[in-house]
Amino acid sequence: MKDTWNTRTKMVHAGSRRSQYGEVSEAIYLTQGFVYDSAEQAEARFQKAGQDEFIYARYGNPTVRMFEDRMAAIEGYEDAFACASGMAAVSGALTALLKAGDHVVSARALFGSCLYVLEDVLARFGVEITLVDGTDNAAWEAAIRPNTRLVFLESISNPTLEVIDLAHVVEVAHRNGALVLVDNAMPTPVFSYAKSCGADLVIVSTTKHVDGQGRMLGGVICGARELIRGPIETYIKHTGGAMNPFTAWVHLKALETMDLRVRSQAATALAIAEALEGHPKLTGVRYPGLPSHPQHAVAMTQAPSGGTVLAFEVAGGKAACFRFLNALEIFTISNNFADAKSIVTHPATTTHQRLPQEQKDLLGISDGLVRLSAGLEDVGDLIADLMQALETI
Repeated sequence: MKDTWNTRTKMVHAGSRRSQYGEVSEAIYLTQGFVYDSAEQAEARFQKAGQDEFIYARYGNPTVRMFEDRMAAIEGYEDAFACASGMAAVSGALTALLKAGDHVVSARALFGSCLYVLEDVLARFGVEITLVDGTDNAAWEAAIRPNTRLVFLESISNPTLEVIDLAHVVEVAHRNGALVLVDNAMPTPVFSYAKSCGADLVIVSTTKHVDGQGRMLGGVICGARELIRGPIETYIKHTGGAMNPFTAWVHLKALETMDLRVRSQAATALAIAEALEGHPKLTGVRYPGLPSHPQHAVAMTQAPSGGTVLAFEVAGGKAACFRFLNALEIFTISNNFADAKSIVTHPATTTHQRLPQEQKDLLGISDGLVRLSAGLEDVGDLIADLMQALETI
């Protein structure tokens, strides 16, 4: 019966475990260690712990395990490992699966920290990195080769919202024996299509839509059990990147409303994108749900929604852009996204400021670019706030 549940039901019930007290709300186990009835039991558990047997919170915890099982069910995978942050999940998965001499092909449009892990950390330890234009199917064909170990990409890039033809990338990678690892922050777990496209592993920054209220850092890696409970769990439990039980409990409660929140935010993002498109003080609006988006057709084939985030270009560069941002009354200037509060960010001077100018130019991160994350406020109020701020330029 559980296998036939729809995603919205899984967000409320999947992975639930109850103690002997029969609690309705999931229990939070704030403990770093666990007690054994005997020395023999301790020995047996260290040799092979069962599904509901725990050793140390860095290895696993009942509250964290509930969250892992729920996220695996939502994303459609066998298993999941929860991490301290989205970047702990990215770096943990990449490092667990790669070694010196391996070849990685990655989309060039990545979050700045992801580029750092690939180009500065992994390359330093002998992993060969090839960056490609993720929207160019031929570029993937040319770059992926028989010795490619892994392919990495953001299904929708941050902050320029490029959409990759994921099914094509998976087909090319698997044809050459490579694993596909997808950073799935932008599509959201509600509209996720990584599993249906055949991705081997999906990473979700649970800081974003899962928590969705600006409280907790978190991340999760979902995939086949042999990968999750094999090299990934082994690496992360020994290097200390596991999720805190309190974070897992907050995430479990947030999942109960995530579908409602994300669908409302996505509808607001589309309405804002439509209202801004063609505004004389903007040189362009980027949102996968708009027909004008370069990858609109493939985006709508992969998911029914363009997500909760859009980007637009303010005419006049940094000075005009800052004037606009400072005139907003409802929107919060912050570097997070997918919050209940609507947020605006200037990527060129914040989240992607460390990139060399030529790389910013290549990715389209200009001084006029604004990333907007739609919150849960009234959509009419948000549009009115944007319009009055644009009038100050």
